[in-house]
Amino acid sequence: MRSKFVPHSHTLCSLTALLALATASTTESPAIAATSETPTVRVENAWIRWLPAGVPEGGYATLTNTGEKAATLIAASSPDYGEVSIHRSVEQGGTLSMVPVQKIAINPHSTVDFVATGYHFMLMQPRKAQKPGDHVPITLRFAEGTLTVQFEVRQ
Repeated sequence: MRSKFVPHSHTLCSLTALLALATASTTESPAIAATSETPTVRVENAWIRWLPAGVPEGGYATLTNTGEKAATLIAASSPDYGEVSIHRSVEQGGTLSMVPVQKIAINPHSTVDFVATGYHFMLMQPRKAQKPGDHVPITLRFAEGTLTVQFEVRQ
C-alpha cells in the first residue's frame, strides 16, 4: 500500500525557516551589499581636478538629499581608478591636513557641498590618463543604495 504525503503546517514552517536561513547565509550583509534601491540624493556639479599624470586627483560634487530620511555616503569606486576614498581637509593649529572619512550623513532636504566643506574623493592609481573634458564614472555607495555619476575632468 502506498502512503500519501500530506504536508503538515509545522513541516511547511520548518522548510520555510530552513530556506530563509540558507538564503540569509549566502547573501552579503546590508552594509556591504549593493542594492537596487536608488538613494534619494541628487548630485550636481560633479567634477575632478586634473593634475599631472601619477598625482592623486580630487573629485568634488554637491549632494542634496531630497528624501524624508537621512542618506549616508559610505564609499565610492570607479573603473578608471584603482582606489577611491573619501577625505576631508581640516585645519588644525594653522596646518591643513587631509583625514580619511568613513561616512558622510546627509540630513533630509539638506545639501553637502564638497568644496565648501572640505570633502573630496581621493582618486588614486589611475588606470588610464585623463584629460580636461573627459568624463569619469564614479559609483557612490550609500547605506541606502548606489548611484553612478559622471564626473567631468577640469583643469
